[in-house]
Amino acid sequence: MSVFSVKIKGLTGGDDALSTVANKVVLIVNVASKCGLTPQYTGLEALQKEFGTSGFSVLGVPCNQFGGQEPGSAKEIETFCSTNYGVTFPMTEKVDVNGASRHPLYAMLTSTKDAEGHTGDIRWNFEKFLVAKDG
Repeated sequence: MSVFSVKIKGLTGGDDALSTVANKVVLIVNVASKCGLTPQYTGLEALQKEFGTSGFSVLGVPCNQFGGQEPGSAKEIETFCSTNYGVTFPMTEKVDVNGASRHPLYAMLTSTKDAEGHTGDIRWNFEKFLVAKDG
């Protein structure tokens, strides 16, 4: 099963944020606006600008599970990201990435072994998954 078959809404609506990045190499990142790692948006947007026309996209996934560091509404998140970091890459609705209410996208991502053979829960904001264009 491909990650692109999982349904997740876009930040500002729409039924399927993953359809906007299908058939691309995608860097999926759980993001937060009030985290010490939030300045990583700068680098993520630089990647999007450099490679966005070459079959690559960043996909931001807001999550409030780590220290309550993404408390805003969808509109607040969108405004913060565009105003402070010029974010143009697609973002999903705010979801849980761990626990019983973990979104199916993260259930799939966290069950796949990483480069060192590990699986398991997301440990903090801005963890990244690089997904091949075939999902």
